[in-house]
Amino acid sequence: MTNRISWHGAIVIAAMMLASLAGRAVAQEVPIVTGEHWTRSSDELKKVYLVGIANVIQIETAYEGTAPPADTQSLVPRLAKGLKGQTLDKVRLTLDRWYAEHPDRLSRPVLETLWFEIAVPGLARNK
Repeated sequence: MTNRISWHGAIVIAAMMLASLAGRAVAQEVPIVTGEHWTRSSDELKKVYLVGIANVIQIETAYEGTAPPADTQSLVPRLAKGLKGQTLDKVRLTLDRWYAEHPDRLSRPVLETLWFEIAVPGLARNK
């Protein structure tokens, strides 16, 4: 319970800080990373993006502990399960390959591609 409280406090503080910083920003200013961004980025920048996603998943998973939310409440537990066994390089290469094979779909958000092309098939394998 102590870990859950400390994680909760850290998340609340971080959320308050972000809210105060983003209070003046409008939704249109928040960029969505698409295949256009992905294909123009270096391998290191792609890894940084994927590490950020992995960190969010780990924080959420640690916060929820043994009582994860229902699938209708959060996609994080399903995303974590779908990505189980994947490495950063494997995910990066899969995304690289998908965008190379679908140059007409560069406007598709990377997170959407990650979900449908990697996590959903991973859910079927990791039952």
